[in-house]
Amino acid sequence: MIESPIVLAHSPDSDDAFMFYGLRADAVDTEGLRYRHELADIETLNRRALRGELAVTAVSFHAYAYLAERYLLLPHGASFGDGYGPCVVARADAGAPQTLTALAGRRVAIPGAMTTAALALRLYAPAAERVVVPFDRVGAAVTRGEVDAGVVIHEGQLTWKDEGFRLVADLGAVWKEETGLPLPLGGNAVRKDLGEETIGKISRGLGRSIAYALAHREEALTDAMRFARGLPREKADRFVGMYVNEWTLGYGAAGREAVRLLLERGFAAGVLPARVTPEWVAAP
Repeated sequence: MIESPIVLAHSPDSDDAFMFYGLRADAVDTEGLRYRHELADIETLNRRALRGELAVTAVSFHAYAYLAERYLLLPHGASFGDGYGPCVVARADAGAPQTLTALAGRRVAIPGAMTTAALALRLYAPAAERVVVPFDRVGAAVTRGEVDAGVVIHEGQLTWKDEGFRLVADLGAVWKEETGLPLPLGGNAVRKDLGEETIGKISRGLGRSIAYALAHREEALTDAMRFARGLPREKADRFVGMYVNEWTLGYGAAGREAVRLLLERGFAAGVLPARVTPEWVAAP
């Protein structure tokens, strides 16, 4: 049975807002489907998807490993860090850790246990002690000395230097150097029980929304500024460009390989409980 309206869940971030602008503005053909947008931080969306509550939702690729039986990945809407990504930062004082190796036994704030940022940290600093902190409080936890370092995501990737932190490592850059691939962070997933016809309509509608936003960049960016959390327009534009681009329009062979490799490495490292083969909705 088709849900009406269909719940479309995503993060309250400028890149997601930009991506879904075409749908929110009723500027693209939805083939008769109606949507209700629900906004929550990515870790909350991951947890809700685990319970099957959301028809269409942004999810971390880390969380997708636990969702694959119930959800398919849509062929558009993914966020990749192509040579950049979640940043491990620490205070600038001499006693703070300065390398990934130095994080062994140190307390490191992560923005949710099921985020891809947490998975990447497990891959590159497996001996760190992970402390779950809401993504928008990671910097404050580092500043107050509650943790020795923190993994910042979203706008924090552009503002950590302004906040006086030292960069320990950019996990997306480390991944790119090691694999030659972009780091897959999150994608959009659709529940399998919606049925092939409805899933096809959802997929085509999302693809149109992304294409519309990219073709009407200034208009879509102006709307997305509501979710920029204080970033000036120039930095918000840069942030949106980092995560809504050609990778978002379609994974391509390299993008799909990056997802497969991330999940395989997560399993090999003992982070994921089972080997997962990602499944995508057929491209329109």
